[in-house]
Amino acid sequence: MTRRAVTFEVNGEAVTVDVEPRMLLSDVLRHEVAITGTHVGCEQGSCGACTVIVDGNPVRSCLMLAPQAEGTVIETIESVADGDEMDPVQQALHAEHGLQCGFCTPGIVMSLVAARRAGSDAAAACDEVLGGHLCRCTGYVNIRRAVHRAWEDLPREHDPTVGRSAQGGGSLPVEGGEAS
Repeated sequence: MTRRAVTFEVNGEAVTVDVEPRMLLSDVLRHEVAITGTHVGCEQGSCGACTVIVDGNPVRSCLMLAPQAEGTVIETIESVADGDEMDPVQQALHAEHGLQCGFCTPGIVMSLVAARRAGSDAAAACDEVLGGHLCRCTGYVNIRRAVHRAWEDLPREHDPTVGRSAQGGGSLPVEGGEAS
């Protein structure tokens, strides 16, 4: 099969890969670029484990062909923390024990980071964003608590795309637990 050169930026680095046009972005990131934080679960876009941010939007990398990434800016889970300082979403997931085995966590983090940047509120993030992810380890109670914590308790100054105040997001209570 004819191969094609594809150039994009991933986590701030320009990358050119020579790939078969049928290759998926998830496979290219993992096997050609050696960025393995993006996991592949269902390979049908249903589980969300492979979510990366492409040009500011969360994208299922298992549904995107590598040539479609030409000229894009891609962020993976490896770019979310600033050195040893975790992103507020990561801090909240850690504090609320919002993860189990961690396989699906990178995709959830990428979707939540994109939602925070887009100005989504906590309720929408819980319903719409988490509704697009499948965690098979447990329920979503702690993950939902982490979403509220990330939106309500942690500053957004880590978010380079947000030019507004450090406050924002939803105002739903976390106390007393909630249904998943």
